[in-house]
Amino acid sequence: MKENSAYLDSVYRYGAIWNIGMMILLLFFPVCVGLIFDAGLDWHGFLLGLLATAPMYWAVAVIEVFTYIPMLGAGGSYLSFVTGNISNLKLPVALNALEQADVSINSEEGEVTSTIAIAVSSIVTTLIIILGVILIVPLRPVLSAPVLEPAFAQILPALFGGLAVVFISKNWKIAIAPLILMLVLFIFIPALNAGTVGIMVPVGVLFTIGVSRILYKKHLLD
Repeated sequence: MKENSAYLDSVYRYGAIWNIGMMILLLFFPVCVGLIFDAGLDWHGFLLGLLATAPMYWAVAVIEVFTYIPMLGAGGSYLSFVTGNISNLKLPVALNALEQADVSINSEEGEVTSTIAIAVSSIVTTLIIILGVILIVPLRPVLSAPVLEPAFAQILPALFGGLAVVFISKNWKIAIAPLILMLVLFIFIPALNAGTVGIMVPVGVLFTIGVSRILYKKHLLD
């Protein structure tokens, strides 16, 4: 128990250091650009833009903390919030690793498994990006070929289709509810787009929990 407590203490300590460090780096870049090009900040435009976007992003940030941490664990959450792309990559990777290892995120084994899976995913993603930057020029004629254009348009549907098969097959009665909800919302509410994913994920989670509770009470779950 003491070893587990010491491990979590180190996770919280280094997680806070890396998150604060990343925040400083992100803010440091525009400051440096402004100093190099002698471009002052337009405070009026900045405040108008901040007032228009900050409330939504603050709300999303708070919701994501309560939504993702129970599924990713402490170490996995710190890594995911630093490296980004949680819903599309880090969360599926962590859930798949936990399933393959047959451990719960609430256990010490699950905490370590989730952290390792997300760390490896981040490293692989970084290496692929570096490789893509190096090869983008020589491969441009091939990648821009008209014959490949339909394939690139189907990358995301293929990715999420594969993930959907795995999760829906576990219990289709639970999985079908959020699927129908999201289809209805995105079809009949045009304002919803890729920028609202951060808000719609917790909405889908809460809706699924509610439906699952109803199905459980009615003894409709296996």
